[in-house]
Amino acid sequence: MDNQDLRKAGLKVTLPRVKILQQLEAAAERHMSAEDIYKALMESGEDVGLATVYRVLTQFEQAGIVMRHNFEGGSAVFELADEGHHDHMVCLDTGKVVEFLDPEIEKRQKMIAEEHGYELVEHSLVLYVRPKKKK
Repeated sequence: MDNQDLRKAGLKVTLPRVKILQQLEAAAERHMSAEDIYKALMESGEDVGLATVYRVLTQFEQAGIVMRHNFEGGSAVFELADEGHHDHMVCLDTGKVVEFLDPEIEKRQKMIAEEHGYELVEHSLVLYVRPKKKK
């Protein structure tokens, strides 16, 4: 994404918006909390307040630039909305988020909706997991 994408989304190109977008794009972890983004900005010497990070993320969400996830047991995390559909696994011990896509699961969800007389429009699947205990 670039400045033109911000304009297309109806947002003025401001330094905080550009810096936050750059953090989301450059991060090794695709799912970041507002606090994670704030800390990364501080570590790189950027002077963007936490309230600004929250405000910009809300604007990005409304503009369809990011997706917000409220996984159980943690704060909201954000990811760029640049990829196609995928589901998530969240480790209850570490909070790590793993993305996955399983064609069989996708097919079954559609079939289940149809069996009940519905058309599947959208869905979100989150699996909450823990590492297997070694025997």
